Amino acid sequence: MPATSFANLIDGDRLWARHMALAKFGAREDDGVDRPALSSVESEARAQLVSWAREIGLVPFTDGIANLFLRYEGRNPSLPPVLAGSHIDSQPTGGKFDGAFGVLAALEAVQAIIARGEQPLRSIEVVAWTNEEGSRFAPGMSGSEVFTGRKTLDEVLAIRDQAGVSLGAAVSEVLSRDVDIPVRGFGFPVAAFVEPHIEQGPLLEAAGIPFGVVTGIQGTRRYRVRVSGEAAHAGTALRAERRDALMAAVRMIAEIDRAAISPDDIKLTVGLFQVTPNAPSVVPAEVLFSIDLRHPDNSIVDEMDRKIRHFVEAEHGPCTVEIKQIAHAPSLAFSTEIRSLIAAAASAEKIPSMEIYSAAGHDARQLHYVCPTGMIFIPCRGGISHNPAEWAEPEHIVAGTKVLAHVVWQLASRP
Repeated sequence: MPATSFANLIDGDRLWARHMALAKFGAREDDGVDRPALSSVESEARAQLVSWAREIGLVPFTDGIANLFLRYEGRNPSLPPVLAGSHIDSQPTGGKFDGAFGVLAALEAVQAIIARGEQPLRSIEVVAWTNEEGSRFAPGMSGSEVFTGRKTLDEVLAIRDQAGVSLGAAVSEVLSRDVDIPVRGFGFPVAAFVEPHIEQGPLLEAAGIPFGVVTGIQGTRRYRVRVSGEAAHAGTALRAERRDALMAAVRMIAEIDRAAISPDDIKLTVGLFQVTPNAPSVVPAEVLFSIDLRHPDNSIVDEMDRKIRHFVEAEHGPCTVEIKQIAHAPSLAFSTEIRSLIAAAASAEKIPSMEIYSAAGHDARQLHYVCPTGMIFIPCRGGISHNPAEWAEPEHIVAGTKVLAHVVWQLASRP
């Protein structure tokens, strides 16, 4: 059966219906999705995925950090499998497609391969990685980092959310809800990994191109800065004697922001900002804020890192300050072999494509270090993501899934 037969085996209506069904888990009133990692609602979405997988004969597995694998057995189960998928956790103001598209496209691609009537040589596993977003447990990509050995299980399980719940406790709760899902060890060999995703940027839409072959991911550093001062009465404490944590934090952020304004288009974000005691008539005693720094050129990221540290130290005044880098991921380029397979599959389906660099981080970053890895992008309206208005067109979802089925089949057919 020729490869182009996958065009008729992808069921677009079923694929769209599954997107809409999964979006009900954590549905917001504004049509968005709030599905925190390792929450009860994500656990319910996980159970739905397992149900769909079992209906078509896939076998579920998990591991010590609750990564979910849905396995279609190959003719030689001893060979390293091909993995495809993404994640199902969301930001608090998330949409229906970030992460979910990758998992559901992989599931549909495997269902198409099963409908093809030929068993691949290698097993194929649909994967939903744990805590990609990092909105509840920071930093994100916990599941893929532990799976690939980039971090140890113990250090990740110790992370706590804003309510003080440890990631370890949340994992235990999720695993306790699983029904007949065996727990496997980490670090088994993987033949290849392909992650489909919405672009989360405007380039594909602006170019009028429905498909992107991702060349790599830009570098990032992420920090938490804690400024400690002293609470005081707003009406009686003299300015000269105050240890105002908020004013110190504002000075730091202003200088860092000015340093990031350059022709190099450095992405700098302060998205988390907490003031204690956060009372109108009290001089702030403590401020905790985040810094998210990104750029494709590692040398620019490294130089900005030095500036951040300089201004944090230079502007704390009478307060004390602690800066902690919680994540560092250099820019990378994906496997040229996988990129070529993806581009050729798009061509075979007569789907126009272009090469594109990922400005956002993805679990594919971690898999890149242990196996040939690639990513597929489809457009999202206006480049909007992490927002209830996030939208992907049904025909683009189908196009991306057709290409994925081609690529996964080819990778799983190789000795």
